Amino acid sequence: MILIDQPYISEFLLQTIKKNNLEIVSTDVARTMISDESLNWIPENEAAEFIKNNPDYPIFTNSENSISWVEKNLASTKLPTQIHIFKNKIKFRELLKDTFPNYFFKGIKFEDLTHFSTENIKFPFIIKPAVGFFSLGVHKVDKPSEWPEVLTKITRDINEIKGFYPNEVVDTDYFILEDCIEGEEFAMDCYFDEKGIPVVLSIFHHRFSTGKDVNDRVYTTSKEIIEMHLPKMQKFLNTLAVLTNLKNFPFHVEVRIDKNETIIPIEVNPMRFGGWCTTADLSYFAYGFNSYLYFLNGKKPNWEELFKKGKNKKYSLILLDNNSGIPETQITYFDYDLLLSDFENPMELRKVDFNDYPFFGMVFVETTSGNEKELDQILTSDLRKYIKVKND
Repeated sequence: MILIDQPYISEFLLQTIKKNNLEIVSTDVARTMISDESLNWIPENEAAEFIKNNPDYPIFTNSENSISWVEKNLASTKLPTQIHIFKNKIKFRELLKDTFPNYFFKGIKFEDLTHFSTENIKFPFIIKPAVGFFSLGVHKVDKPSEWPEVLTKITRDINEIKGFYPNEVVDTDYFILEDCIEGEEFAMDCYFDEKGIPVVLSIFHHRFSTGKDVNDRVYTTSKEIIEMHLPKMQKFLNTLAVLTNLKNFPFHVEVRIDKNETIIPIEVNPMRFGGWCTTADLSYFAYGFNSYLYFLNGKKPNWEELFKKGKNKKYSLILLDNNSGIPETQITYFDYDLLLSDFENPMELRKVDFNDYPFFGMVFVETTSGNEKELDQILTSDLRKYIKVKND
């Protein structure tokens, strides 16, 4: 069963629903986003009653905005509690504290941040909303002298974030302060199957331009990345499975691997894969299988066979966040054609109205080994070359 909500559904997911006659809950929001009457629409009350009677039935959503629907219609089930164990980063850290006893974290109310003393805190550290999305409101603090400036930025972030997403997705009432994990960052689309065994659907290397960078700009997957990291990722997820005891449950997890090859989780996003239909669609571009159907049908990737069919290239998701420093009110348009000309093989472009959300869209690209410079350039770009400013 599929729950569809704002802000976005990709054509790939929509066609997956249509061609496979997947059950889709007929919410008001879903109806405003999709006008196709031929879909297998299920009335809300029937969907809720069915899920209550079949608690381990696989449910997938494209967006965490749908958490509010779950809380309203499925309050008597175990699903809201399962979601909040992951979605609330403070609760998630408490779940893992015995597994990672040396990992420091602290929850703190936003209103208490201005009076919070960092005197006994180890630097560097990360501070972010306890319930967050898309790196919104995330900051790295390297030394005590940076703390006042970060506080100012957090206040500014809150004013910018308000209105973009509901409280179930981004809630700035509480923040979490936690250790800064040094190492390479990776994201994975996964699910727990009907027996509670975790299944990895893809692995993405989340690259950063600098040590201070916390943005979501470039995610890359390849045969090499998966072969190198799959065994240890599977071992880590097996540990998570024991702690959570979930079945038929999809999730998107972000981790870091430190110098000792220890996998430390950053966050787990419940009931979905990468936001805005990103990483699951990228897996299709890269490996030719449909992550949505794999979860709903309980299917596992045969990586050996998939790699035989592949082109052994790198496949990347580029998120065009507005890091230019130019206010959206001063921007006339974004030159997408110029952007596409900077990549050897752009596979799909998705434009986003920068007046509605603080980014310009996303592009999926295929890169030949040896031409990684195109990824390096966009990773470090402030995007100003693509922005047309008013009165230029």
